[in-house]
Amino acid sequence: MQLVRGLSNLGSDLRGAAVAIGNFDGVHLGHQALIEAAAARARVSGARRVVLTFDPHPREFMDPAGAPPRLMRVTEKCLALEALGVERLIVMRFDARLQCLGAEEFIRQVLVDALGARHIVVGEGFRFGRGRAGTVAGLAAAAAAGRFEVVTVPGVMLDGERVSSTRVRTALAAGDLATAGRLLGRRYALGGRVVAGARLGRTLGFATANMRLHRPRLPLQGIFAVKVRGVPGHEYHDGVASLGTRPTVNGVEPLLETHLFDFAGDLYGRRLSVEFIEKLRDEERFVSLEALTEQMHRDAARAREILAVRAA
Repeated sequence: MQLVRGLSNLGSDLRGAAVAIGNFDGVHLGHQALIEAAAARARVSGARRVVLTFDPHPREFMDPAGAPPRLMRVTEKCLALEALGVERLIVMRFDARLQCLGAEEFIRQVLVDALGARHIVVGEGFRFGRGRAGTVAGLAAAAAAGRFEVVTVPGVMLDGERVSSTRVRTALAAGDLATAGRLLGRRYALGGRVVAGARLGRTLGFATANMRLHRPRLPLQGIFAVKVRGVPGHEYHDGVASLGTRPTVNGVEPLLETHLFDFAGDLYGRRLSVEFIEKLRDEERFVSLEALTEQMHRDAARAREILAVRAA
């Protein structure tokens, strides 16, 4: 799949595409329904399957302090959409100019002039344009003028409620990984490249693969039993991970530290995906490194027990 940032880099081969529009944070079951609806239109008309999304999330731009934590960064979103058969991901920068663009201007400038979309696929609550004034009804009115087809996809329901990114965040914050996985249709995972750390874990007998997450807030925190993709020679490798700010060693920046069981190789620079299986406990501050090390042994033993009965 090709990632395209902005509208100035669009090729002519994208005109006439089936375009699903949204934020797609998490690429949960509701988002997947939009992707499938776009794919269905594309199969009939021979169009390309395209997703249009925004970065940063509009709420991050308008209210940085109050915006919810991201479930995915753009790279993770790209990989998830590629797995669903999306051919192009177009990422528009959400800035003051886009915020001030009226609904009719958005339709004309983005959907018609820039994209030349044949099919526009959105959720039934989709809003767009300045002040969120644009509605699905407004899109339908533009479609009636012969510009494009609008496909409205109803929300996906699970346990009597609509699947949403908010529900996923709520489940993750509560440590309810099973519910989060059902909403996503897969295990929740965080990915990134392994970087050099302070090597404290190695000193304590728990060497870790460390990943900086490049986000101010995390959708979940704590100690987890995990399965890791990307380790050479393994489809999955079992481990135990700490996700948070490491209060015992005065950490500040959110960090994902994963101890891979029975592994002694070099993973620096390699991209890993850490799938969260079960939460063991919250982060806590210990009175000494010795107390921390004792707890790490208990965490590792418990994680091994959990993962021994979990299929890949």
